[in-house]
Amino acid sequence: MNWNRQASVLFAMAIAGASHGAETNTLSRAEADAGWTLLFDGKSMSEWRSYGREDLAGGWRIDGDAFVLAEAGAGDIVTRAEYENFELMLDWRISEGGNSGIFILAAEADEPIYFSAPEIQILDDERHSDREIDSHRSGSLYDMVASHPSARKPAGEWNTVRIRLDDGLLAVWQNGVPTATIVIGSSTWNTLLENSKFADWKRFGASSRGHIGLQDHGDKVWFRNLKIRALD
Repeated sequence: MNWNRQASVLFAMAIAGASHGAETNTLSRAEADAGWTLLFDGKSMSEWRSYGREDLAGGWRIDGDAFVLAEAGAGDIVTRAEYENFELMLDWRISEGGNSGIFILAAEADEPIYFSAPEIQILDDERHSDREIDSHRSGSLYDMVASHPSARKPAGEWNTVRIRLDDGLLAVWQNGVPTATIVIGSSTWNTLLENSKFADWKRFGASSRGHIGLQDHGDKVWFRNLKIRALD
């Protein structure tokens, strides 16, 4: 099966498969039966900790039915569990002029999280200076694969991201629009990597298993409806 066909199949699965529960931060019966679990239930951030620490910095806090990076400098956060083959869904909302990101396959070390973890970009695409680079706009595989403009919503609005990683095949959707499909470690991946800012970072994307991470880029960003399921 070629990549275009695989992308079409994965997109159909995203539409036909699990969707958000009827209420915010809940699982529908179908989602629970399909193996989805919540990473945030609206009441506790117990599934998360600060990168390189066992606790959670106070700058991340619950705000209504979401949690928010309320204070710059709180640092990136990661899931307590690690994942290899998985599907992840979440909603994000960025402040005006803001920047953040969703990391996958994060392997903790003395270096910052982005030295190992590929990032799905979160951005105010109308105001932030990163909008000048198409692979830096929201929904993109940061600095490697650019998202389509139809996937983006203005700052202040909720966006839904779905990420599927299965045996190295990474597929990303934002607001129902496919934004990236690539095989990690393939010749295409390696070519994009060589032409990115990560070219000399030997640990970047090298781990087949790691944490999900959320970025502190100094700007307020909100998350809700975070759920994940492991793939067999």
